[in-house]
Amino acid sequence: MQIKKQVEWGLHCCLTLAELPDDEFLSAKDLALAYRLPKPYLAKALQALSRAGLLVKAMGPMGGYRLARQDNEITVLNIVEAIEGNGPLFRDTGIGQLTTSMTAAPLCPINRVMMAAEHEWRAALKVTLQDLRASLTIGRK
Repeated sequence: MQIKKQVEWGLHCCLTLAELPDDEFLSAKDLALAYRLPKPYLAKALQALSRAGLLVKAMGPMGGYRLARQDNEITVLNIVEAIEGNGPLFRDTGIGQLTTSMTAAPLCPINRVMMAAEHEWRAALKVTLQDLRASLTIGRK
């Protein structure tokens, strides 16, 4: 499994946007400059986050992006799924099903392991932006 680099970009941008007052916005251009990222590709990630309801976009000269919800309501998993999608990471094609009967075969042990791993991975990503911000603050002291 490899996660798109836009996920990292989205996480950093969301952390930056979490620092803004509720009525302020930051443009894709400013975010791209701050992180030295290509604006067209960053803009696609920001649009995905906006479509997922994690960011609000405002048009115009003072427009840009801000969080759509409080930082304690947005998880790393939300951001990953907004950019990567929320489908299963492992898709069992059934090649391990060696039964010839019409009854359902027990769940493949490989599928069970992969499903358990995905469950643990998703659970570990339920860290909120607020949690991340707090860990950054602790690291600065």
